[in-house]
Amino acid sequence: MIEKNTQEKIEFSGTIRSVQPRSNVWRYRLDNRTHSMTGYNLFLSGEAEGTAKDFSVAISEKQMMKHRFHIGDEIRGTAWTKMYPKLEYADYYRAGSMKKLHEGPEPDEEAREPWVGEVPELSVYDWRGCRMLDSRSWKGKCFTCKWACMANVAIEYNWGVTQKFRFESFCYGPKNCNIRWESPGQFLTKTAARFTMKAGLMIFVLRIVTMKSDEMRWS
Repeated sequence: MIEKNTQEKIEFSGTIRSVQPRSNVWRYRLDNRTHSMTGYNLFLSGEAEGTAKDFSVAISEKQMMKHRFHIGDEIRGTAWTKMYPKLEYADYYRAGSMKKLHEGPEPDEEAREPWVGEVPELSVYDWRGCRMLDSRSWKGKCFTCKWACMANVAIEYNWGVTQKFRFESFCYGPKNCNIRWESPGQFLTKTAARFTMKAGLMIFVLRIVTMKSDEMRWS
């Protein structure tokens, strides 16, 4: 049973620190990974629920394309607390009544590593594909990058009987980026440590690691 919370509508305001795509990932054990782009996450420093803090708000693609939010913008709006905390990384979602109070500096479209220019449409992320990103890089140098993503991940073990939920960081950016990311070898080592007691699973792991490098599109 997934823990369920009572939802409350809240008001928030703050300065945007990062804008990233919002993604739901589903996989059967470690195979058949699918990504579904569902909008964007705004990471802010400001006030929410009457408390000064850093927090994140999930918004739709339509809202993003209308307001063109970027780092440095001061905004305000309303949102709802999460009903299922295990399923959603953002602190708040179902955002509304959004208004840009102050326009931040124009995004530097020439900046790279991290890329802090204006985020593209979700179809661009779908087309590019992704790779695993080291969580330390996501929290550090990659945090402001438009290609970084902290995804909501659901892992199916027995088709609806056993499920596990967690959050994983991914990168949709260029392959030649010099910032540290999680290589297939690192992913294999971590996964092997978790599943060595389950016969046959290493076959699935090896196939996934191969697919990671073959299926991606980079520019």
